[in-house]
Amino acid sequence: MKRPIRFFNTTGPCNPDDHYMLPPAERLQGAQLHRYVKDNLYWSLHAPRQTGKTTFLQSWMKELNASGNVVAYYVSVERCQGITEIADVMPTICDAIQSSTEETGLPIPKIQSTASSNPASFLYSILADWSAKVAPKPLVVLFDEVDVLEGSAMVSFLRQLRSGFATRGVGKFPTSLALVGMRDLKDYLTAAKDGKAVNPGSPFNIKEDSVTIGNFSQENVAQLFAQRTEETGQQISSEALDYVWEQSKGQPWIVNSLFKRATMRILDYEDYTTVTLEHLEQAREQMILARETHLDSLAYRLENPKIRSIMETLLTGQIDMNLSPNDAFRQCVDLGLVTFDNDEITIANPIYREVLAREISYGAQIMLPPPTFRWQNPDGTLDMDSLLKEFQAFWQENSEIWEEKSDYTEAFPHLLLMAFLQRITNGEGHIEREYAAGRGRMDMAVEFHGQWNIIEVKLLRNKRTPEKVKGEGLVQIKKYRDTFSSSRLTKDSEPIPCYLLIFDRRSADKQLPWAERITWNAEDEVTVVGC
Repeated sequence: MKRPIRFFNTTGPCNPDDHYMLPPAERLQGAQLHRYVKDNLYWSLHAPRQTGKTTFLQSWMKELNASGNVVAYYVSVERCQGITEIADVMPTICDAIQSSTEETGLPIPKIQSTASSNPASFLYSILADWSAKVAPKPLVVLFDEVDVLEGSAMVSFLRQLRSGFATRGVGKFPTSLALVGMRDLKDYLTAAKDGKAVNPGSPFNIKEDSVTIGNFSQENVAQLFAQRTEETGQQISSEALDYVWEQSKGQPWIVNSLFKRATMRILDYEDYTTVTLEHLEQAREQMILARETHLDSLAYRLENPKIRSIMETLLTGQIDMNLSPNDAFRQCVDLGLVTFDNDEITIANPIYREVLAREISYGAQIMLPPPTFRWQNPDGTLDMDSLLKEFQAFWQENSEIWEEKSDYTEAFPHLLLMAFLQRITNGEGHIEREYAAGRGRMDMAVEFHGQWNIIEVKLLRNKRTPEKVKGEGLVQIKKYRDTFSSSRLTKDSEPIPCYLLIFDRRSADKQLPWAERITWNAEDEVTVVGC
């Protein structure tokens, strides 16, 4: 029987029989897997959602069991999400343990727990009983989705594991154990203790290592598609591969999603036409508009005011000295939202930047009236001059009223401008955004019907002069234009029109009157737009 063609997977763990995949263990950073089992160690693994944690755990479990030296089990405690009472969560965890024994097919009898009615010892008892049943082999347990546990339930879970750690051994208690989730162990311990720093002596000081799993490298991205080329003969252009890396920065779910859409939706799955840059650009826009679960979860994170504050700092490009020590910032890093790029704090990849920007400007976008002004040239391209002059008029008339209702004070000009542009380009063009903390600006490249325009946003604040801000902006936008042009355009391409928007955000006593604030000047190949 002919083997079915494998595909790029975006839902659940990867299976090498069904999916193109790379061994996730090769992306573990700081792990010493052989030591954890050999030396009877407990450890934790944390990484953002859909980076390969569960795929790794399940494949490693099979590898350990195939060795014949230990009995290893994968246990997901995801079913405990939302359960906060110890008396309810502990039996649920034990049910998950029992389910894992049945799903593996290993000759292990169903566990009959000898636990007392005290939920504070329920987990300890069932793990001790489980260890006795697998003897004379040691028991290794891989707990996944641990960070769904909350408050006292989390603390009790960890305390019972610590109680068994001192007596761990064959037939007594799991000799090695992994705790896996999106955040590092110390972070969800802090959350469980209402934000208070964790006492090093309690409740879990037995962790050997804290390990993470990295994104794909650029070479990995090429290796992943090469598996499809080997099986089907389908090629991919070098420009398309570079685009996947540029847009994803190796985030595994994004890489698979772009490849999957290009080979299964843009092209028919058995149409082995070479995948081009155009196919991937269509796949990107489809993916963003579809708001698939992974991307939708990013928007959900913005409901946290602390995370929203981090996004505002990045949007405005301002320096916040409290950013990096901030718990919300560390959470953004753990969740894969924020990263360091050449020592600069920035959104993890262009896809996330686009999703987050659309989400936080969506409320303003749907409230904007349909455009009745002229915003297209006769050839169908954007009339950016007309569009931005209309925005100036809208800003003068509505900004003060709209800002009162906005959750984003500092980023309000950026968001309203993005909403205004998105209202026009939605479905027929797209916006690429660049923003990072400490640069004092936001860059946007707007594409519509194949034509590009570059916009840079600067804020004029107290203690800054208009001349100083404009001078910085002119230097920055030309640098961005040159970098963007070198990667996107040919030598014969027309120069990209550039617009520097400067919003007067000084205090009321320092702001110019509207008649002087709304300006339009051409300076050194850049249109400077005052707002």
